[in-house]
Amino acid sequence: MEGPSGEVERPVGSARLPGARREGYSKLPTGPVSVEPIVVTGPVIDAPERDDDWEPSAASGVDDTRLAPWALMAAIVALVASFFVGWGIPVAVVAVIASIMSLRRPVESRAIARWALVLGLCATVYSLGWLVWAGMQFERIG
Repeated sequence: MEGPSGEVERPVGSARLPGARREGYSKLPTGPVSVEPIVVTGPVIDAPERDDDWEPSAASGVDDTRLAPWALMAAIVALVASFFVGWGIPVAVVAVIASIMSLRRPVESRAIARWALVLGLCATVYSLGWLVWAGMQFERIG
């Protein structure tokens, strides 16, 4: 393979060719990594309260919907239905599940959620009682 002709010049200060050695292998492949302490930023707990503190915007995605009142309403409807028929059990199960979910959420009223859970369980028991009684009556008839 021949070298470049005399007409080809390499200008001074031009970029080096890829893969060409620069300064030999005297440098480490990476520089030393400095170990610096981690500085945590944020509000100081012991600092006095200021009026210009940051407040979240209204569109910050805060979930302010309440589940406990809906669970209590479903439990009351299921309990009233369970006094007359046993087919209110799906509503009672929905009330129990919704009340358990609302007990696990920190923004919910725990008193309402507890009432919904107790009434939902009572409605479930009464509805199951109706269904068991209807099943026993069906055996006597058929």
